[in-house]
Amino acid sequence: QGVQIIVFPEDGIHGFNFSRTSIYPFLDFMPSPQLVRWNPCLEPHRFNDTEVLQRLSCMAIRGQMFLVANLGTKQPCHSSDPGCPNDGRYQFNTNVVFSDNGTLVDRYRKHNLYFEAAFDTPPKVDYITFDTPFAGKFGIFTCFDILFFDPAIRLLRDSGVKHVVYPAAWMNQLPLLAAIQIQHGFAIALGVNILAANIHHPSLGMTGSGIYTPLRSFWHHDMENPRGHLVVAQVAKNPLGHTGTENATGKMSPSHTKFLKILAGDPYCEKDAQEVHCEGAAKWNMDTPPMFQSEMMYDNFTLVPVWGKEGHLQVCANGLCCSLLYQRPNLSTELYALGVFDGLHTVHGTYYVQVCALVKCGGIGLDTCGQEITEATGIFEFHLWGNFSSSYIFPLFLTSGMTLETPDQIGWENDHYFMEKSGLSSGLVTAALYGRLYERD
Repeated sequence: QGVQIIVFPEDGIHGFNFSRTSIYPFLDFMPSPQLVRWNPCLEPHRFNDTEVLQRLSCMAIRGQMFLVANLGTKQPCHSSDPGCPNDGRYQFNTNVVFSDNGTLVDRYRKHNLYFEAAFDTPPKVDYITFDTPFAGKFGIFTCFDILFFDPAIRLLRDSGVKHVVYPAAWMNQLPLLAAIQIQHGFAIALGVNILAANIHHPSLGMTGSGIYTPLRSFWHHDMENPRGHLVVAQVAKNPLGHTGTENATGKMSPSHTKFLKILAGDPYCEKDAQEVHCEGAAKWNMDTPPMFQSEMMYDNFTLVPVWGKEGHLQVCANGLCCSLLYQRPNLSTELYALGVFDGLHTVHGTYYVQVCALVKCGGIGLDTCGQEITEATGIFEFHLWGNFSSSYIFPLFLTSGMTLETPDQIGWENDHYFMEKSGLSSGLVTAALYGRLYERD
């Protein structure tokens, strides 16, 4: 198909559930590409224990394309090295990059391990970029790395990278962290193209790959079929990000004007505990909805139900206040809620998040809000915003049937970060702003 670069998933070669000892026979020796220029396909006898690297190198030559794959590697170390494990070797979860002529261009060793007893964290973080003749500079990291500052954010902030290759073995967790959700949100938030290859293993809850640009994406998510799927797409060398708040005609939508008025503390609006009533805005919810707590993603969210055809809601926790301005063309029987969480997430990893989330609940009871669902019929036009104290905010946007939507607008307005959307193509499952405060991890 004339493809210039192919990316394979994490753990795709060796599989899962190894101990440090049991994975050892499957590890390749990994010379440093910074120190050694090497083409494993053409020089197979130069290093022992490099069979996997040789096969990958030959595949790159046969396909005449850059090739990115993930494998386990080993590196001997001396007892004089204070970090050297007792068995005298490092074992790394490693991505390798081969050029279209089979040369080993670079390697990245995963830094943020996710319950991987077989592997070591590298002594220092790898910040790896590689150049291509067809699209310039790429960055590379793996799976769980996407949630942390090092290497993902620092790499993109400091290196002028426009494209990311991203092998993963990601377990989906709804309503906020399905693979395609975070991959898509990362591309939008950081204005880059992402080539994300997630391993396809539905019985472990692992599926969801794609090629994402800030404005358009090509993805695959399938929990039924055991067979994987190849995603092929053509993307721009210079990805275009979201522009400012005016649409093409230069006129603002009435809802955006209303949003700006609320942000400015319009004198026609009076605030009480959770609701803002504005003169001249027809049919605002006059009943103050009850605040309640519910667990979402193992975090204790504070929520308010989203009732009625239109309204403006606010809910706060710690220092974060989340607001929603919404209209619904028709009411469904489903329950939706607006939730906020500002704190340290501590299950399956420890990291600090600030989240504003509009979610469809699992049933009609308030205690079902935060459950994992994939189907919905509720159509919304909305502005969702919050007074985030982080500049790293990932828009997560999922509609019925694991479909991705792109916001019409995102950005900062008056010290608040907002997302706007009208014209959903299917029922809303999740619209969230997922903020990361890396310095508070």
